[in-house]
Amino acid sequence: MAITKPVMSASEAAALQIKFSKSTKRNKVKAFGLVLPLVLFLLLLFVAPILAFLNKSIENPEVVSVLPITTKQLRDWEVGQPLQENFYKALAQDLATAKQAKTSGDLMRRLNFEEPGARSLLSKTVRRMPLPETVSSYRDEFAKIDASWADPVIWALLKRNSGEFTAFYLLTALDMKYDARNEIVSAGPSESVFLDIYVRTFKMALVVTLCTLVLAYPLAYLLATLPAKTSNLLMILVLLPFWTSLLVRTAAWIVLLQNGGIINGFLMWAGLIEQPVQLVFNRIGVYIAMVHIMLPFMILPIYSVMKGISPTYIRAAVSLGCHPIISFWKVYFPQTVAGVSAGCLLVFITSIGYYITPALLGGPKDQMISYFIAFYTNGSINWGLAAALGGFLLLATLILYAVYNRLVGSGKVRLA
Repeated sequence: MAITKPVMSASEAAALQIKFSKSTKRNKVKAFGLVLPLVLFLLLLFVAPILAFLNKSIENPEVVSVLPITTKQLRDWEVGQPLQENFYKALAQDLATAKQAKTSGDLMRRLNFEEPGARSLLSKTVRRMPLPETVSSYRDEFAKIDASWADPVIWALLKRNSGEFTAFYLLTALDMKYDARNEIVSAGPSESVFLDIYVRTFKMALVVTLCTLVLAYPLAYLLATLPAKTSNLLMILVLLPFWTSLLVRTAAWIVLLQNGGIINGFLMWAGLIEQPVQLVFNRIGVYIAMVHIMLPFMILPIYSVMKGISPTYIRAAVSLGCHPIISFWKVYFPQTVAGVSAGCLLVFITSIGYYITPALLGGPKDQMISYFIAFYTNGSINWGLAAALGGFLLLATLILYAVYNRLVGSGKVRLA
């Protein structure tokens, strides 16, 4: 007697589908609830501070807040047109108010960033405020204080800062500036510094990445092929730098590399050199210390990939008549490209943001962009320029990650 399977009715199937949909939605809500604290943590303590800092690169509140009447008068003025009497009168009123409220300091500091000498001009003018109410010509009174007030350049400076936002810091970070007519032009050779610093930063990071890769690849291969007991012991030695402070490691390299240090002493004892070689406070010392510090960041991604590659692939290729070197290049190496790419990206991105090691081991021409970001943040208190430099560095990092994700992220890199 044949046994027939019960057939589910349409209503039962629909009810089952609804039940499954509700269960899926509940699971999604639970998963979102578990992830939500981490998302909020990242937004509040990571993303929000970065955005707030980057916003400093376009913020321009000093001029508008201290000179509200003057900036309002200048909005309809075009550079090249005659200076009007009401401009001087408005400026006199604003500077008198600023002197009384003691708010002119921020204005002087901000304008001096853009036009050297503006601080002394404004300081001299503020001391003469307020002007007598019986003056017949504010223009003449300002000319008596300083003849520079008859120059349209200072008024063009006030004009382009009459808004709450400015492109000055971003342009400066790209070695560009405003001219006397408020047009964007390239900075002169004596003022163009930051593009060269960016090139130096990326060049040094690239050299460190290549040197680290050359040293890390064979070591990672050795760790992946040795017996577990020996491999674990060597891995502890690889991880030792992680357990030591970065500042301590850098100071130790100063002791090792200085003219009277251990390395120069050994080389002279061995007869390889006759006098100490300059290995510190130059580019060589920076490279040596950075490669040492970055080595684990290259070894670990490559090792994690190599550990999952079966050694039978190479043996099979050799057994079929392929040369061992060609077998390694054609069979083994393509499988490690993901680890190599991840390690290079990690080392390169970390290297372009290095500050302590170049600052302690390098000379004036060996400093990377992070040194100048720190200088403008803590030294000259020019947060706008520091934010602009940091913003372009962040943009470069995001572009590098996007290129990596496009080429390697989905396993797109293949070697013939």
